[in-house]
Amino acid sequence: MRLDTGGLIAATLAFASLAYATGHSKIPPRPHVVPGPYDAGRVMPPSPPRDTGRLCYVNQGHQKDRDDAPYIMQALQECNNGGMVVFDKSYVIGSPLDLTFLEHVDIVITGNIAFDDSDVYYWQDNSFKYAFQNQSVFWKLGGEDVNIYGDLNLDEGKSVIDGRGQAYWEALQNDSALYRPMLFAFDGMKGATMSNLRMRNPPNWFNIIANSSDIIISDMNLRAESLNNVKISNSDGWDTYRSDRVVIQDSVINNTDDCVAFKPNSTNVVVQNLQCVGSHGISIGSLGQYENETDIVESLYIYNISMTNASDFARIKVWPGVQTDFETHLKGGGGSGYVRNVTYDLLYSNNNDRAITITQCYGQSNETLCNEFPANLTIEDITMKNFYGITSADLDPQAGTLVCSAPDRCSNIRVENITVTVPSGQAPVYECRNMDDTLLQLNCVEESDGERDTSQG
Repeated sequence: MRLDTGGLIAATLAFASLAYATGHSKIPPRPHVVPGPYDAGRVMPPSPPRDTGRLCYVNQGHQKDRDDAPYIMQALQECNNGGMVVFDKSYVIGSPLDLTFLEHVDIVITGNIAFDDSDVYYWQDNSFKYAFQNQSVFWKLGGEDVNIYGDLNLDEGKSVIDGRGQAYWEALQNDSALYRPMLFAFDGMKGATMSNLRMRNPPNWFNIIANSSDIIISDMNLRAESLNNVKISNSDGWDTYRSDRVVIQDSVINNTDDCVAFKPNSTNVVVQNLQCVGSHGISIGSLGQYENETDIVESLYIYNISMTNASDFARIKVWPGVQTDFETHLKGGGGSGYVRNVTYDLLYSNNNDRAITITQCYGQSNETLCNEFPANLTIEDITMKNFYGITSADLDPQAGTLVCSAPDRCSNIRVENITVTVPSGQAPVYECRNMDDTLLQLNCVEESDGERDTSQG
């Protein structure tokens, strides 16, 4: 990430002077966030400096059970279309916020924003719903030309968005049907950056980027941690959905599910320079979940990723060709579509169970059923190259699986220069089926017998 040394700093200095005069904290300059080394196929739209005379500080309530959502709405309405909105105190959001009207505005978070966790069932009933995988979200931001940023030089607890997920994870132990909101959504956003922020403890996924285009995410720090060994459920870092031209880069993610996942109709997405810990990998999918729907994931570049203590690393997961139950609120299979033109390049594995996972039997432990009803979704023109590091000992000497459900479902899948080792020192092996083995620079073996483990969703 590089900082603009021109007009943006000059504009921000004017904002900062006003901040000092009114007793507010210093406003950091807007980061000049650019994709690097790869971009999403074209130059991102420009974002002009904001009007120095339009600066709105978000007020903070003082009641113990306060809801700061009305103050947030007011500030964003007042300084929309050319101004800057600053969150420099501690805020609690206790009601849903539809912020899909934003245009030409900067949002600066140097304080902290948390979501009220006093009643998890309130959010089950009042969050914004997505039909896809029964997801919901506390608030959603959309519009055009929006920059959201903080300052990671500030102490922990500043420049943070906190979902207070502990209450939901505890409630989930006794109510597996509890709907839990995601922490953040770009929905219907055209041209935006989000950078230099902390995100903590989402009840569900950290982020969804939905129905959006020309988005850059950079220099973020995401962490999900529970107390008393309570299981953290889901906690995907970023999920892209029905979105085009997205770059996610230069960030650190500690979580328990996908570090990044490309959901249906994600195109022209770059993910680069990430450190992921404890996740389920950089995952395409799951896809093909819904009958009579077509899922397309195309033109992805995943580059320079470090993955530690994960179940999987480079991963493609597709539902079988018939609908089956998976878990509470989640069943699927029978959808169609394709995955095409994807590259995983320069991946470092540290204690991950599998370096490579390709499955068309997602969510189904009965492999016989998957063979009887092959996936309707094809996987083609995939390159995985320059992987190094070591797996965990869990499956040693196996280092991955590449299994398609029928010979005509996968084509032109190339794997080259894979030097990932296993702890025993044996030659790593990969379970392969319905692949062109001449394109795989791997030691392929037949699949093991028995039902599949579906615990790592």
